[in-house]
Amino acid sequence: MEKIHENIKRVFEGKGSFRILCGLGIIIIVLLIFSAGVKVGFHKASFGRAWGENYERNFGMMANRPMFGRDNFPNAHGAIGKIIKKELPTIIVQDRDNTEKVILLGNDTHIQKIKEQINQNDLQIDDFVVVIGTPNEKGQIEAKLIRIMPASMPFPPQRQIPAPIIK
Repeated sequence: MEKIHENIKRVFEGKGSFRILCGLGIIIIVLLIFSAGVKVGFHKASFGRAWGENYERNFGMMANRPMFGRDNFPNAHGAIGKIIKKELPTIIVQDRDNTEKVILLGNDTHIQKIKEQINQNDLQIDDFVVVIGTPNEKGQIEAKLIRIMPASMPFPPQRQIPAPIIK
């Protein structure tokens, strides 16, 4: 048993073995850093891919997609339409599918008209807006960004998806 301990001790006392152990340690650290980078990159790429696939739906620029006939779920993260009622800190926007959405404005809500930052009081009834936010438990949208669009800007009409023909 002592002979084994002496052999192990001799191996670790040499300069060559110390360099080999340091080299292995550096390789292990480099591999750990590389695998962490791959994991972070994969997470970012997955998010970017999912966001890109849902771009039109996230910004309300696409008609409802068919799902078991017709998908009538409204976009809960935003609205595109005109302001039909204003009682600050809320506004009601009539979306392109004629649903009325309650939009909550907060102190952190950014409101833009072209490139100019404006405040909540500058919003007017009949302004055409694009709202991006998060839904709350009351079915309202807590606005993070409201963009007033020019009245002359053309918007594509909402596509109607024909009902399937059943024979």
